[in-house]
Amino acid sequence: MTLTLTAKPAADARPVHLVTRESLAGLALDDAARRWVEANGFAGAAGKLLTLPGPDGAVAGALYGVADRGVADRGVAGRCDAFSPLAAGALARSLPGGAWRFAETPDEPELAALGLMLGAYAFARYRKAETPAIAFAAPEGVDVEAVRRRAEAVYLVRDLINTPANDMGPQALEAAARALAATHGAQVAVTAGDDLLAQNLPMIHAVGRAGAEAPRLIDMRWGRPEAPKVTLVGKGVCFDTGGLDIKTPSGMLLMKKDMGGAANVLGLAALVMGGRLDVRLRVLIPAVENAISGAAFRPGDVLASRKGLTVEVGNTDAEGRLVLADALALADEEEPHLLIDMATLTGAARVALGPDLAPFFTDDDALAAELAAASAGAADPLWRMPLWSPYDRKLASKVADLNNVTGDGFAGAVVAALFLRRFVEKAASWAHLDIYGWCPVEKPHCPVGGEAQGIRALEAVLAARYG
Repeated sequence: MTLTLTAKPAADARPVHLVTRESLAGLALDDAARRWVEANGFAGAAGKLLTLPGPDGAVAGALYGVADRGVADRGVAGRCDAFSPLAAGALARSLPGGAWRFAETPDEPELAALGLMLGAYAFARYRKAETPAIAFAAPEGVDVEAVRRRAEAVYLVRDLINTPANDMGPQALEAAARALAATHGAQVAVTAGDDLLAQNLPMIHAVGRAGAEAPRLIDMRWGRPEAPKVTLVGKGVCFDTGGLDIKTPSGMLLMKKDMGGAANVLGLAALVMGGRLDVRLRVLIPAVENAISGAAFRPGDVLASRKGLTVEVGNTDAEGRLVLADALALADEEEPHLLIDMATLTGAARVALGPDLAPFFTDDDALAAELAAASAGAADPLWRMPLWSPYDRKLASKVADLNNVTGDGFAGAVVAALFLRRFVEKAASWAHLDIYGWCPVEKPHCPVGGEAQGIRALEAVLAARYG
Protein backbone atom coordinates (compact mmCIF):
# COMPACT_ATOMS: atom_id res chain seq x y z
CA MET A 1 0.00 0.00 0.00
CA THR A 2 1.44 3.35 -1.02
CA LEU A 3 -1.28 5.59 0.42
CA THR A 4 -1.40 6.36 4.12
CA LEU A 5 -4.67 7.68 5.47
CA THR A 6 -4.05 10.13 8.30
CA ALA A 7 -6.45 11.53 10.87
CA LYS A 8 -5.13 15.09 10.47
CA PRO A 9 -3.51 16.90 7.54
CA ALA A 10 0.21 17.55 7.52
CA ALA A 11 1.31 21.18 7.67
CA ASP A 12 2.38 21.04 4.02
CA ALA A 13 -0.64 19.09 2.77
CA ARG A 14 -1.79 20.36 -0.62
CA PRO A 15 -5.50 20.76 -1.37
CA VAL A 16 -7.51 18.68 -3.80
CA HIS A 17 -10.62 20.51 -5.01
CA LEU A 18 -13.47 18.21 -6.04
CA VAL A 19 -15.24 20.03 -8.85
CA THR A 20 -18.08 19.44 -11.27
CA ARG A 21 -18.46 21.02 -14.67
CA GLU A 22 -20.84 23.50 -13.06
CA SER A 23 -18.87 24.30 -9.91
CA LEU A 24 -15.54 24.85 -11.65
CA ALA A 25 -16.57 28.27 -12.90
CA GLY A 26 -17.31 29.45 -9.37
CA LEU A 27 -14.14 28.07 -7.77
CA ALA A 28 -11.91 30.74 -6.22
CA LEU A 29 -8.75 30.63 -8.36
CA ASP A 30 -6.30 33.42 -9.05
CA ASP A 31 -5.86 34.65 -12.60
CA ALA A 32 -2.74 32.57 -13.26
CA ALA A 33 -4.42 29.37 -12.07
CA ARG A 34 -7.53 30.15 -14.13
CA ARG A 35 -5.40 30.62 -17.25
CA TRP A 36 -3.64 27.31 -16.46
CA VAL A 37 -6.98 25.52 -16.25
CA GLU A 38 -8.11 26.99 -19.56
CA ALA A 39 -4.80 26.28 -21.29
CA ASN A 40 -5.04 22.61 -20.27
CA GLY A 41 -8.63 22.30 -21.45
CA PHE A 42 -9.77 21.12 -18.02
CA ALA A 43 -13.55 21.39 -17.75
CA GLY A 44 -14.26 19.40 -14.57
CA ALA A 45 -15.26 16.20 -16.33
CA ALA A 46 -15.76 13.30 -13.92
CA GLY A 47 -12.57 11.33 -13.36
CA LYS A 48 -10.21 13.96 -14.81
CA LEU A 49 -7.31 15.38 -12.76
CA LEU A 50 -5.33 18.57 -13.20
CA THR A 51 -2.46 19.55 -10.90
CA LEU A 52 -2.01 23.26 -10.19
CA PRO A 53 1.41 24.93 -10.15
CA GLY A 54 2.52 27.31 -7.41
CA PRO A 55 4.58 30.48 -7.87
CA ASP A 56 7.81 28.46 -7.75
CA GLY A 57 6.59 25.95 -10.32
CA ALA A 58 6.06 23.15 -7.78
CA VAL A 59 2.73 21.37 -7.53
CA ALA A 60 0.55 23.43 -5.18
CA GLY A 61 -2.80 21.66 -5.45
CA ALA A 62 -5.09 19.74 -7.76
CA LEU A 63 -8.52 19.78 -9.33
CA TYR A 64 -10.41 16.51 -9.66
CA GLY A 65 -13.65 16.16 -11.57
CA VAL A 66 -16.60 14.43 -9.95
CA ALA A 67 -20.17 13.96 -11.09
CA ASP A 68 -22.81 16.38 -9.93
CA ARG A 69 -24.96 15.17 -7.05
CA GLY A 70 -28.03 14.61 -9.21
CA VAL A 71 -26.18 12.17 -11.46
CA ALA A 72 -24.46 10.40 -8.58
CA ASP A 73 -27.77 9.58 -6.92
CA ARG A 74 -29.27 7.73 -9.89
CA GLY A 75 -29.48 4.28 -8.39
CA VAL A 76 -27.15 1.73 -6.84
CA ALA A 77 -25.31 0.66 -10.00
CA GLY A 78 -24.52 4.24 -10.99
CA ARG A 79 -22.62 4.70 -7.74
CA CYS A 80 -19.85 2.35 -8.81
CA ASP A 81 -18.18 4.14 -11.71
CA ALA A 82 -16.75 7.65 -11.97
CA PHE A 83 -19.96 8.96 -10.37
CA SER A 84 -19.44 6.93 -7.21
CA PRO A 85 -18.52 8.31 -3.80
CA LEU A 86 -15.60 5.88 -4.12
CA ALA A 87 -14.38 7.76 -7.20
CA ALA A 88 -11.70 9.54 -5.17
CA GLY A 89 -9.80 6.25 -5.39
CA ALA A 90 -8.32 7.41 -8.69
CA LEU A 91 -6.39 10.06 -6.77
CA ALA A 92 -4.31 7.34 -5.11
CA ARG A 93 -2.90 6.40 -8.53
CA SER A 94 -2.75 9.81 -10.20
CA LEU A 95 -1.60 12.37 -7.63
CA PRO A 96 2.10 13.14 -7.22
CA GLY A 97 3.65 11.80 -4.03
CA GLY A 98 3.56 13.77 -0.80
CA ALA A 99 0.92 15.12 1.58
CA TRP A 100 -2.61 15.93 0.43
CA ARG A 101 -6.01 16.86 1.83
CA PHE A 102 -9.49 17.58 0.51
CA ALA A 103 -10.00 21.31 0.10
CA GLU A 104 -13.70 20.85 0.81
CA THR A 105 -15.42 18.01 2.67
CA PRO A 106 -16.81 15.47 0.18
CA ASP A 107 -20.53 14.71 0.23
CA GLU A 108 -19.90 11.23 1.66
CA PRO A 109 -16.60 11.67 3.51
CA GLU A 110 -16.19 8.13 4.85
CA LEU A 111 -16.75 6.58 1.43
CA ALA A 112 -14.40 9.10 -0.14
CA ALA A 113 -11.70 8.10 2.35
CA LEU A 114 -12.38 4.41 1.71
CA GLY A 115 -12.21 5.02 -2.03
CA LEU A 116 -8.75 6.52 -1.60
CA MET A 117 -7.50 3.43 0.19
CA LEU A 118 -9.15 0.99 -2.22
CA GLY A 119 -7.73 2.87 -5.18
CA ALA A 120 -4.21 2.54 -3.74
CA TYR A 121 -4.28 -1.27 -3.95
CA ALA A 122 -1.73 -3.01 -6.15
CA PHE A 123 -1.03 -6.73 -6.40
CA ALA A 124 2.75 -6.86 -6.06
CA ARG A 125 3.46 -10.50 -5.21
CA TYR A 126 5.15 -11.24 -8.54
CA ARG A 127 6.35 -7.84 -9.71
CA LYS A 128 7.14 -4.51 -8.14
CA ALA A 129 4.38 -1.90 -8.21
CA GLU A 130 5.73 1.57 -9.05
CA THR A 131 3.33 3.96 -7.35
CA PRO A 132 3.97 7.22 -5.50
CA ALA A 133 3.88 7.39 -1.70
CA ILE A 134 0.97 9.58 -0.63
CA ALA A 135 -0.19 10.73 2.79
CA PHE A 136 -3.81 11.81 2.51
CA ALA A 137 -5.74 13.35 5.41
CA ALA A 138 -9.19 11.89 6.01
CA PRO A 139 -12.02 14.42 6.17
CA GLU A 140 -12.84 15.59 9.67
CA GLY A 141 -15.06 13.19 11.61
CA VAL A 142 -14.15 10.08 9.61
CA ASP A 143 -13.40 6.94 11.63
CA VAL A 144 -9.95 6.30 10.17
CA GLU A 145 -9.51 2.93 11.88
CA ALA A 146 -12.84 1.65 10.55
CA VAL A 147 -11.91 2.77 7.04
CA ARG A 148 -8.54 1.03 7.32
CA ARG A 149 -10.19 -2.15 8.59
CA ARG A 150 -12.57 -2.23 5.60
CA ALA A 151 -9.80 -1.53 3.14
CA GLU A 152 -7.61 -4.29 4.61
CA ALA A 153 -10.49 -6.77 4.33
CA VAL A 154 -10.89 -5.87 0.66
CA TYR A 155 -7.12 -6.18 0.15
CA LEU A 156 -7.27 -9.68 1.65
CA VAL A 157 -10.01 -10.70 -0.77
CA ARG A 158 -8.18 -9.22 -3.75
CA ASP A 159 -4.86 -10.81 -2.81
CA LEU A 160 -6.40 -14.27 -2.43
CA ILE A 161 -8.25 -14.10 -5.74
CA ASN A 162 -5.33 -12.59 -7.66
CA THR A 163 -2.93 -15.33 -6.54
CA PRO A 164 -2.73 -18.00 -9.26
CA ALA A 165 -3.70 -21.58 -8.56
CA ASN A 166 -0.09 -22.83 -8.46
CA ASP A 167 0.27 -20.75 -5.27
CA MET A 168 -3.37 -20.82 -4.09
CA GLY A 169 -4.52 -24.42 -3.92
CA PRO A 170 -6.54 -25.98 -1.11
CA GLN A 171 -3.49 -26.09 1.19
CA ALA A 172 -2.69 -22.41 0.66
CA LEU A 173 -6.33 -21.44 1.15
CA GLU A 174 -6.31 -23.34 4.42
CA ALA A 175 -3.11 -21.52 5.44
CA ALA A 176 -4.77 -18.16 4.69
CA ALA A 177 -7.74 -19.10 6.87
CA ARG A 178 -5.43 -20.20 9.67
CA ALA A 179 -3.47 -16.93 9.46
CA LEU A 180 -6.66 -14.89 9.73
CA ALA A 181 -7.86 -17.04 12.64
CA ALA A 182 -4.56 -16.55 14.46
CA THR A 183 -4.85 -12.78 14.10
CA HIS A 184 -8.25 -12.72 15.79
CA GLY A 185 -8.03 -15.67 18.19
CA ALA A 186 -10.40 -17.92 16.25
CA GLN A 187 -10.26 -21.72 16.16
CA VAL A 188 -9.85 -23.74 12.98
CA ALA A 189 -10.55 -27.42 12.31
CA VAL A 190 -9.93 -29.06 8.94
CA THR A 191 -11.34 -32.30 7.53
CA ALA A 192 -9.34 -33.49 4.54
CA GLY A 193 -9.05 -36.36 2.07
CA ASP A 194 -10.85 -39.59 2.89
CA ASP A 195 -11.80 -38.19 6.29
CA LEU A 196 -14.44 -36.25 4.36
CA LEU A 197 -16.16 -39.56 3.68
CA ALA A 198 -15.87 -40.61 7.31
CA GLN A 199 -17.41 -37.29 8.38
CA ASN A 200 -20.26 -37.59 5.84
CA LEU A 201 -19.14 -34.87 3.42
CA PRO A 202 -19.23 -37.03 0.28
CA MET A 203 -19.85 -34.40 -2.40
CA ILE A 204 -16.87 -32.29 -1.31
CA HIS A 205 -14.77 -35.44 -1.57
CA ALA A 206 -16.18 -36.42 -4.97
CA VAL A 207 -15.52 -33.02 -6.56
CA GLY A 208 -12.00 -32.65 -5.18
CA ARG A 209 -10.62 -36.18 -5.22
CA ALA A 210 -9.01 -35.80 -8.67
CA GLY A 211 -6.88 -32.87 -7.55
CA ALA A 212 -3.19 -33.09 -6.71
CA GLU A 213 -3.97 -31.66 -3.24
CA ALA A 214 -6.52 -33.35 -1.03
CA PRO A 215 -9.96 -31.75 -0.86
CA ARG A 216 -10.86 -30.35 2.54
CA LEU A 217 -13.46 -28.54 4.59
CA ILE A 218 -12.11 -25.59 6.56
CA ASP A 219 -14.16 -24.83 9.68
CA MET A 220 -13.43 -21.62 11.61
CA ARG A 221 -15.23 -20.53 14.81
CA TRP A 222 -15.03 -17.28 16.77
CA GLY A 223 -17.03 -15.42 19.41
CA ARG A 224 -19.12 -16.21 22.47
CA PRO A 225 -20.81 -19.61 22.19
CA GLU A 226 -24.02 -18.05 23.57
CA ALA A 227 -24.10 -15.22 21.00
CA PRO A 228 -26.39 -15.29 17.94
CA LYS A 229 -25.06 -17.78 15.39
CA VAL A 230 -23.92 -16.29 12.09
CA THR A 231 -22.47 -18.78 9.61
CA LEU A 232 -20.66 -17.93 6.39
CA VAL A 233 -20.08 -20.52 3.66
CA GLY A 234 -17.73 -19.77 0.76
CA LYS A 235 -17.07 -21.72 -2.41
CA GLY A 236 -13.37 -22.58 -2.43
CA VAL A 237 -12.79 -24.14 -5.86
CA CYS A 238 -9.16 -23.13 -6.22
CA PHE A 239 -9.15 -23.94 -9.92
CA ASP A 240 -11.95 -25.16 -12.13
CA THR A 241 -11.10 -27.05 -15.31
CA GLY A 242 -14.76 -27.94 -15.63
CA GLY A 243 -13.84 -31.53 -14.84
CA LEU A 244 -14.59 -34.12 -17.49
CA ASP A 245 -17.05 -31.62 -18.99
CA ILE A 246 -13.93 -29.58 -19.64
CA LYS A 247 -14.05 -25.84 -20.21
CA THR A 248 -12.65 -24.18 -23.33
CA PRO A 249 -9.19 -22.58 -23.03
CA SER A 250 -10.72 -19.11 -22.86
CA GLY A 251 -13.23 -20.32 -20.28
CA MET A 252 -10.39 -21.50 -18.06
CA LEU A 253 -8.30 -18.33 -18.14
CA LEU A 254 -9.87 -16.74 -15.05
CA MET A 255 -10.62 -19.90 -13.12
CA LYS A 256 -8.10 -19.03 -10.43
CA LYS A 257 -10.93 -16.77 -9.22
CA ASP A 258 -13.34 -19.67 -8.67
CA MET A 259 -12.42 -19.55 -4.98
CA GLY A 260 -13.74 -15.97 -4.87
CA GLY A 261 -16.59 -16.98 -2.58
CA ALA A 262 -14.11 -18.34 -0.05
CA ALA A 263 -12.00 -15.19 -0.36
CA ASN A 264 -15.02 -12.99 0.23
CA VAL A 265 -16.27 -14.84 3.30
CA LEU A 266 -12.76 -14.61 4.77
CA GLY A 267 -12.83 -10.86 4.10
CA LEU A 268 -16.25 -10.60 5.73
CA ALA A 269 -15.03 -12.69 8.67
CA ALA A 270 -12.14 -10.24 9.08
CA LEU A 271 -14.67 -7.39 9.27
CA VAL A 272 -16.85 -9.22 11.80
CA MET A 273 -13.95 -10.20 14.04
CA GLY A 274 -12.11 -6.90 13.65
CA GLY A 275 -15.30 -5.01 14.49
CA ARG A 276 -15.85 -7.25 17.55
CA LEU A 277 -19.47 -7.93 16.62
CA ASP A 278 -21.33 -9.92 19.25
CA VAL A 279 -21.94 -13.08 17.22
CA ARG A 280 -20.93 -16.71 17.29
CA LEU A 281 -19.23 -16.70 13.91
CA ARG A 282 -18.66 -19.87 11.93
CA VAL A 283 -16.93 -19.93 8.54
CA LEU A 284 -17.11 -23.04 6.37
CA ILE A 285 -15.01 -23.32 3.21
CA PRO A 286 -15.03 -26.44 1.03
CA ALA A 287 -11.59 -26.13 -0.61
CA VAL A 288 -11.07 -28.28 -3.70
CA GLU A 289 -9.69 -28.29 -7.22
CA ASN A 290 -12.04 -29.50 -9.93
CA ALA A 291 -9.38 -31.40 -11.84
CA ILE A 292 -9.19 -34.17 -14.42
CA SER A 293 -7.67 -37.56 -13.65
CA GLY A 294 -8.71 -41.18 -13.45
CA ALA A 295 -10.30 -40.38 -10.10
CA ALA A 296 -12.49 -37.56 -11.43
CA PHE A 297 -16.24 -37.76 -10.90
CA ARG A 298 -18.18 -38.29 -14.10
CA PRO A 299 -21.30 -37.06 -15.89
CA GLY A 300 -24.09 -39.43 -14.94
CA ASP A 301 -22.62 -40.34 -11.56
CA VAL A 302 -25.07 -40.31 -8.67
CA LEU A 303 -23.59 -38.76 -5.53
CA ALA A 304 -24.72 -39.14 -1.96
CA SER A 305 -24.91 -35.90 0.00
CA ARG A 306 -24.65 -35.01 3.68
CA LYS A 307 -28.35 -34.18 3.80
CA GLY A 308 -29.26 -37.64 2.48
CA LEU A 309 -30.44 -36.43 -0.93
CA THR A 310 -28.94 -38.17 -3.94
CA VAL A 311 -27.67 -35.98 -6.79
CA GLU A 312 -27.26 -37.00 -10.41
CA VAL A 313 -24.34 -35.23 -12.05
CA GLY A 314 -25.68 -33.68 -15.22
CA ASN A 315 -22.54 -31.63 -15.71
CA THR A 316 -19.21 -31.77 -13.87
CA ASP A 317 -18.74 -28.05 -14.51
CA ALA A 318 -21.57 -27.34 -12.07
CA GLU A 319 -19.36 -28.49 -9.20
CA GLY A 320 -19.60 -25.43 -6.99
CA ARG A 321 -23.16 -26.12 -5.95
CA LEU A 322 -22.16 -29.68 -5.02
CA VAL A 323 -19.45 -28.68 -2.55
CA LEU A 324 -21.60 -25.85 -1.21
CA ALA A 325 -24.51 -28.22 -0.65
CA ASP A 326 -22.57 -30.40 1.81
CA ALA A 327 -21.20 -27.34 3.62
CA LEU A 328 -24.64 -25.72 3.79
CA ALA A 329 -26.19 -28.92 5.13
CA LEU A 330 -23.54 -29.04 7.86
CA ALA A 331 -24.07 -25.37 8.70
CA ASP A 332 -27.84 -25.82 8.75
CA GLU A 333 -27.66 -28.53 11.41
CA GLU A 334 -26.70 -25.90 14.01
CA GLU A 335 -29.84 -23.87 13.22
CA PRO A 336 -27.96 -20.59 12.82
CA HIS A 337 -29.75 -17.27 13.15
CA LEU A 338 -28.27 -16.21 9.83
CA LEU A 339 -26.66 -18.35 7.13
CA ILE A 340 -24.93 -16.65 4.20
CA ASP A 341 -23.15 -18.31 1.31
CA MET A 342 -21.02 -16.60 -1.31
CA ALA A 343 -19.90 -18.20 -4.55
CA THR A 344 -18.67 -17.47 -8.05
CA LEU A 345 -21.43 -19.82 -9.07
CA THR A 346 -22.99 -19.14 -12.47
CA GLY A 347 -22.24 -17.44 -15.75
CA ALA A 348 -25.99 -16.84 -15.93
CA ALA A 349 -25.71 -14.27 -13.14
CA ARG A 350 -23.19 -12.34 -15.23
CA VAL A 351 -25.43 -12.50 -18.28
CA ALA A 352 -28.31 -11.13 -16.22
CA LEU A 353 -26.54 -8.39 -14.28
CA GLY A 354 -22.99 -8.09 -15.59
CA PRO A 355 -19.78 -8.27 -13.55
CA ASP A 356 -20.34 -5.25 -11.27
CA LEU A 357 -23.76 -6.01 -9.84
CA ALA A 358 -23.97 -9.19 -7.74
CA PRO A 359 -27.35 -10.88 -7.36
CA PHE A 360 -28.52 -12.18 -4.02
CA PHE A 361 -31.32 -14.61 -3.27
CA THR A 362 -33.32 -14.97 -0.07
CA ASP A 363 -36.82 -15.82 1.07
CA ASP A 364 -36.44 -13.40 3.98
CA ASP A 365 -38.01 -10.10 2.88
CA ALA A 366 -36.72 -8.23 5.92
CA LEU A 367 -33.16 -9.35 5.26
CA ALA A 368 -33.54 -8.45 1.59
CA ALA A 369 -34.63 -4.92 2.50
CA GLU A 370 -31.70 -4.55 4.90
CA LEU A 371 -29.25 -5.74 2.26
CA ALA A 372 -30.67 -3.45 -0.41
CA ALA A 373 -30.42 -0.42 1.88
CA ALA A 374 -26.91 -1.34 3.04
CA SER A 375 -25.81 -1.90 -0.54
CA ALA A 376 -26.86 1.60 -1.54
CA GLY A 377 -25.39 3.18 1.57
CA ALA A 378 -22.02 1.46 1.21
CA ALA A 379 -21.73 1.84 -2.60
CA ASP A 380 -21.40 -1.96 -2.65
CA PRO A 381 -23.87 -2.99 -5.36
CA LEU A 382 -26.21 -5.93 -4.83
CA TRP A 383 -29.52 -6.75 -6.49
CA ARG A 384 -32.21 -9.14 -5.30
CA MET A 385 -33.27 -11.90 -7.66
CA PRO A 386 -36.14 -14.34 -7.12
CA LEU A 387 -36.13 -17.83 -5.70
CA TRP A 388 -38.86 -18.74 -8.20
CA SER A 389 -40.15 -22.02 -6.81
CA PRO A 390 -41.89 -23.26 -10.00
CA TYR A 391 -38.42 -23.64 -11.55
CA ASP A 392 -37.46 -26.10 -8.84
CA ARG A 393 -38.96 -28.90 -10.91
CA LYS A 394 -36.27 -28.28 -13.54
CA LEU A 395 -33.87 -30.08 -11.18
CA ALA A 396 -35.75 -33.38 -11.50
CA SER A 397 -33.82 -36.58 -12.18
CA LYS A 398 -35.05 -39.95 -13.37
CA VAL A 399 -32.54 -41.85 -11.23
CA ALA A 400 -31.85 -39.61 -8.19
CA ASP A 401 -33.57 -37.13 -5.92
CA LEU A 402 -32.36 -34.25 -8.09
CA ASN A 403 -29.93 -33.29 -10.85
CA ASN A 404 -27.25 -30.65 -10.43
CA VAL A 405 -28.25 -28.89 -13.69
CA THR A 406 -31.30 -28.38 -15.87
CA GLY A 407 -31.84 -29.47 -19.44
CA ASP A 408 -33.03 -26.20 -20.96
CA GLY A 409 -30.36 -23.72 -19.80
CA PHE A 410 -32.91 -21.11 -18.73
CA ALA A 411 -32.68 -19.08 -15.49
CA GLY A 412 -29.35 -20.63 -14.55
CA ALA A 413 -28.64 -18.39 -11.56
CA VAL A 414 -32.15 -18.88 -10.17
CA VAL A 415 -32.03 -22.66 -10.57
CA ALA A 416 -28.59 -22.85 -8.94
CA ALA A 417 -29.94 -20.92 -5.97
CA LEU A 418 -32.93 -23.26 -5.79
CA PHE A 419 -30.53 -26.23 -5.78
CA LEU A 420 -28.75 -24.76 -2.75
CA ARG A 421 -32.06 -24.04 -1.03
CA ARG A 422 -32.77 -27.78 -1.00
CA PHE A 423 -29.96 -28.12 1.56
CA VAL A 424 -31.09 -25.32 3.93
CA GLU A 425 -33.99 -26.13 6.21
CA LYS A 426 -33.34 -25.17 9.83
CA ALA A 427 -31.55 -21.82 9.56
CA ALA A 428 -33.74 -18.92 10.66
CA SER A 429 -32.62 -16.89 7.63
CA TRP A 430 -30.50 -17.67 4.57
CA ALA A 431 -29.06 -15.63 1.72
CA HIS A 432 -27.06 -16.74 -1.31
CA LEU A 433 -24.78 -14.29 -3.17
CA ASP A 434 -23.70 -15.24 -6.70
CA ILE A 435 -20.68 -12.98 -7.09
CA TYR A 436 -18.22 -12.53 -9.96
CA GLY A 437 -15.23 -11.73 -7.75
CA TRP A 438 -13.40 -9.90 -10.51
CA CYS A 439 -13.10 -6.35 -11.83
CA PRO A 440 -12.68 -6.70 -15.63
CA VAL A 441 -12.26 -2.97 -16.34
CA GLU A 442 -10.25 -0.57 -14.19
CA LYS A 443 -12.36 1.60 -11.90
CA PRO A 444 -11.31 4.53 -9.73
CA HIS A 445 -11.39 2.34 -6.62
CA CYS A 446 -10.28 -0.94 -8.17
CA PRO A 447 -7.67 -2.05 -10.71
CA VAL A 448 -8.37 -4.98 -13.02
CA GLY A 449 -8.29 -8.16 -10.95
CA GLY A 450 -9.88 -9.82 -7.95
CA GLU A 451 -12.57 -7.88 -6.14
CA ALA A 452 -14.62 -8.02 -2.97
CA GLN A 453 -18.35 -7.90 -3.64
CA GLY A 454 -21.06 -7.55 -1.04
CA ILE A 455 -18.91 -7.83 2.08
CA ARG A 456 -19.19 -4.17 3.06
CA ALA A 457 -22.97 -4.25 2.64
CA LEU A 458 -23.16 -7.47 4.64
CA GLU A 459 -20.95 -5.99 7.35
CA ALA A 460 -23.33 -3.04 7.63
CA VAL A 461 -26.29 -5.39 8.07
CA LEU A 462 -24.46 -7.47 10.69
CA ALA A 463 -23.22 -4.39 12.55
CA ALA A 464 -26.74 -2.98 12.69
CA ARG A 465 -28.03 -6.26 14.10
CA TYR A 466 -25.17 -7.30 16.35
CA GLY A 467 -22.83 -4.31 16.76
